[in-house]
Amino acid sequence: MADVEALLEQGWRPVPLRQFVLKIRSRCNLACDYCIIYEHADQTWRRQPRVMSAETVRQTARRIAEHAARHALPHVRIVLHGGEPLLAGPMGIGRIVGALREIVEDAGTEAEFTVQTNGTLLSPRMLHTLAEHGVRVGVSVDGDRQTHDAHRRTSSGSGSYDRVMAGLHRLSDQFPQLYAGLLCTIDPTRDPVAVYESLLPTRPPLIDFLLPHAHWGARPPGPSGAYGTWLAAVFDRWAGAPRKETSVRLLDELLHAVLGGRSRLDWVGLTRSVSAFVEADGGIHQNDALRTGHDGASATGLDVFRHSFDDVLLHPGFAARQSGRRLLAEQCLNCAELSVCGGGEYGHRYGPDGGYRRPTVYCADLLLLIRHIRRWVAGSAGRPQ
Repeated sequence: MADVEALLEQGWRPVPLRQFVLKIRSRCNLACDYCIIYEHADQTWRRQPRVMSAETVRQTARRIAEHAARHALPHVRIVLHGGEPLLAGPMGIGRIVGALREIVEDAGTEAEFTVQTNGTLLSPRMLHTLAEHGVRVGVSVDGDRQTHDAHRRTSSGSGSYDRVMAGLHRLSDQFPQLYAGLLCTIDPTRDPVAVYESLLPTRPPLIDFLLPHAHWGARPPGPSGAYGTWLAAVFDRWAGAPRKETSVRLLDELLHAVLGGRSRLDWVGLTRSVSAFVEADGGIHQNDALRTGHDGASATGLDVFRHSFDDVLLHPGFAARQSGRRLLAEQCLNCAELSVCGGGEYGHRYGPDGGYRRPTVYCADLLLLIRHIRRWVAGSAGRPQ
């Protein structure tokens, strides 16, 4: 946690929030074995109402509009999340987006909407509703049938791949304008190139390969460096294609940073976090990645009924995620790849002593991947165009 008073005395100032993640449903129709919400140390979901009430939605919208007006933000991004947000049904989604848009946009700020879903409820009616309200769709899928169904199962233990792919093909074939991209959690025991290629047939505009949520007290499965090796193989296949098939966000941002740019992600580089999470009861939480640490790890004690999003900016946890190099481990400050790695995802730095001032548990993996990208850049500079 940050000492906010000390940071302010050093000249640090927070930047406004621009992304608001709303947990409109706190339960899910799948039982994925690695789920950050249900399968880790933080069990606050058990104390949440199943549904975000209409008044909580409207009060959240008022707080977003207030924050945007105070900071003259021309647009904000609102992500419908869960649990599984599409459990709200087409009518529920329409009411929620309508209420949010009315309040935020009537206050003069444009709102961009995305829903992050497991894909099982992307029925024709649901997709028509999402299109009507201009909601883009991100879908979680982990690769081919065997890879996906190894982890993303129903509560009865059956695989979800067929239902997910049916919805995903409806999305990509009939509503390509809504298709935001794919989230894919890495299983280092699976063939990386086969996983990458299995995701291409639906023509995703973006793929996010996610490191499984872990920390120094609950390390990721597999040997050190396994995830970096896996991602390096994807990088070679992706970068070596005759044309760019899709954006792989982590690889795009690392490549951009290696070339001297600044990452747009707050889990690589020194980019500040500009996201807040609102739970179904209106409580304001930090990033879900903290939930692996301990029960209540992401909670702030703040809520949309009693607190503004400006109050959030001065919460020690949020300040830490916006503090840049100030609260990094000594090992990170002395690392040649600091500007590219940035210490890694904040939640992945957690240790059993309760502290976050240490390198990410994926330090070896990120260094391996970054150095692999540097070698590729050096080699491509000498190749004829």
